[in-house]
Amino acid sequence: MTMDPALLVQLLVLLLLIGAFAGVLAGLLGVGGGIVLVPAFYYGFTLLGFASDELMQVCIATSLATIVVTSARSLHAHNKRGAVDWAILKSWAAGILIGAALAVFVAAQLRSSTLQGIFGALALIVGLYMAFGREKWQLAPEMPGGIVRAVASPLIGFLSVLMGIGGGSFGVPFMTLHGVAIHRAVATAAGFGLLIAVPSVIGFAFLPIAVHPPLTLGAINIPTFLVVVSMTLLTAPLGARLAHATRPVLLKRIFGVFLILVALNMLRRAFGF
Repeated sequence: MTMDPALLVQLLVLLLLIGAFAGVLAGLLGVGGGIVLVPAFYYGFTLLGFASDELMQVCIATSLATIVVTSARSLHAHNKRGAVDWAILKSWAAGILIGAALAVFVAAQLRSSTLQGIFGALALIVGLYMAFGREKWQLAPEMPGGIVRAVASPLIGFLSVLMGIGGGSFGVPFMTLHGVAIHRAVATAAGFGLLIAVPSVIGFAFLPIAVHPPLTLGAINIPTFLVVVSMTLLTAPLGARLAHATRPVLLKRIFGVFLILVALNMLRRAFGF
């Protein structure tokens, strides 16, 4: 397929900007850059003429590949400040890994429109929580164990992979609703993201995709991964520093509204409007 060089340059600039933005978000708000990357990738690949029933798998897999690097960098930056709750991370790891692995199998069976609908619906929920949620909301004074953890941990991993995001979008609200301080929740969610992304990326690397952008390994587009990671490596530590220096409540509300609009647009596409 012959592609317009000017269009490729525009896409490159877009990916650099999106990658920088996603890296800051990963460290600052704990929402995971994937919630921005997946719709951005879908827009870019569609613009280049790669729309297909499997395009969302490529977007999700490529997003998760970047999250491996972003989460590792963010986790390291937070850990240097002593903010990571390793007890939570270790006790929730097995369930998250299981949920993530199962989601790769499920995602491989779904059409792009179905995955768009799932992404839109879940992103709408996350956006509403970010826009209208309150820090004082609490379900319990501490993180649950037993049957609640056995159900919640794989569910966080499963839903995150179906959206192509790290663990922050579900992990941070869940932890803060169970008595974990917001800075500690953001830091620990970076570890959730790593647990979610690593097994899913391995699975997606072996997923055959019929129509895909050039230089795609399984469902992972390597050039896009490299461009975005080059920016997230620079900006994720900045986001982590800002998270410890500020109370980004207003920014979170604004981003929540933005995310609601992104989710509604993805739902519109999913239903063919």
